[in-house]
Amino acid sequence: MSGLLIIEDEALLGAEISRHYRKNGWEVEWAPSLSQARKILLDQRFDPLVVLSDMNLPDGSALDLMEAMRGQQAHAEWIFVTGYGSVPDSVRALRLGAYEFLEKPCELARLDLVVASATRGASAQRRLIDHAQQRHRRYAPEAFVGHSAAAQTVRNLLEKLTQVPISALVIGGETGTGKGLVTRILHYAGRRAQNPLIELNCAALPRELLESELFGHEAGAFTGASARHRGLIEQADGGTLFLDEIGEMPLDLQAKLLKAIEDRKIRRLGGDREIAVDVQIIAASNRDLELMARTGDFRSDLYHRLNVFRLLLPPLRAAKEDLDELVPLFVAEFNAKSGRQVKIIPDEAWKQLRGHDWPGNVRELRNAIERCVLFSEGPVLPVQWLQLPGQMTAAPTAAAKTSGIQKEGLYLPLDGSMNLDDMDRYIIQTALERSGHNIVAAARALGTTRETLRYRIRKYGIDTTTR
Repeated sequence: MSGLLIIEDEALLGAEISRHYRKNGWEVEWAPSLSQARKILLDQRFDPLVVLSDMNLPDGSALDLMEAMRGQQAHAEWIFVTGYGSVPDSVRALRLGAYEFLEKPCELARLDLVVASATRGASAQRRLIDHAQQRHRRYAPEAFVGHSAAAQTVRNLLEKLTQVPISALVIGGETGTGKGLVTRILHYAGRRAQNPLIELNCAALPRELLESELFGHEAGAFTGASARHRGLIEQADGGTLFLDEIGEMPLDLQAKLLKAIEDRKIRRLGGDREIAVDVQIIAASNRDLELMARTGDFRSDLYHRLNVFRLLLPPLRAAKEDLDELVPLFVAEFNAKSGRQVKIIPDEAWKQLRGHDWPGNVRELRNAIERCVLFSEGPVLPVQWLQLPGQMTAAPTAAAKTSGIQKEGLYLPLDGSMNLDDMDRYIIQTALERSGHNIVAAARALGTTRETLRYRIRKYGIDTTTR
């Protein structure tokens, strides 16, 4: 039920409007004065989507109440209805964010349209605020998990950086150390959380597309540009633009980006006017941008403009004590996503996890845990699916040993050439081939049920006929 607060000192009009909206399913509170309205809002904690108010009440201006309530309650749209009002009042009402300013007498049909529109706007705004608050909770500085000295240093820096307005920042560190996570923390825990976070991998696009994606284009700017396109810098206005792998950006585009940052203006390709933008730039690279700037592979002026602050993320091999927090965290995450119930991490698993150097850092660890959880058949994390160097083959299950189907194990590459679905499909195909396409024997070898195996065979479109 939507809440409506009516602030109206005319008894007959207040009663009529209250009766009308209650009959239409609204939860209505009616206050004949500002002091009573303040009690309803603060003492009774009434949370209206819409406030319908006279402008001038016996004890003051409703604009003063609107201004005083900003930030104290969830977002509400204010509609002012008055029999007499001045131009300054109208200007102040709009400046404070009033939804509409109507003159008395106002027909109920007209009022219904405005209230309905304001309700949609307030509901949408609350959803956006709730989403931002959820992101804020999810991406607080504490989201950078770990009790090592290196992790604590990063968290302390993030805590400070989210409290200050910073125009640009460079994140360094090896691939997989969490540069994307840090960017989300800086945005959603910072002052720009209500505005967009736009991300771009500079290594993923050729030069021509990269320029168009960054700066946008007008219709007809080049072959195939059939409509206007707002670039990512423009889309990030008021928020944050994350430029991942910025070291791969061509030098001429770096010059154009520098000008946009310095001037706080952009011009779309094929456009003839400049567009003002206010964007926080977070740049990341697994390469040493300072060294690249010295050797001429990256513009030194752009580097120094971006390097308002530099945050270097530690590799996992330098903070292996963080495994104690990261591994259970990832197990819980993938249990929730896959419906598995892995609760026990055996000593052998911990031995292998701590003995590995993790060249792919946290990303590699996360992938290893995801693989183990998805292929688990019970509460114990299956060590054979870690597949770390020195343990590259999946150990056969007890069922496989007794069936005699899988005696030589199974090799799966961890060079990125196979994703998890490819691995799953390959395992099933191999088990079927080794069992002579006997589904019962293959299911027994894989330690699963016939129904589960048949479901995956249909999912991957695997041919079960013998050849």
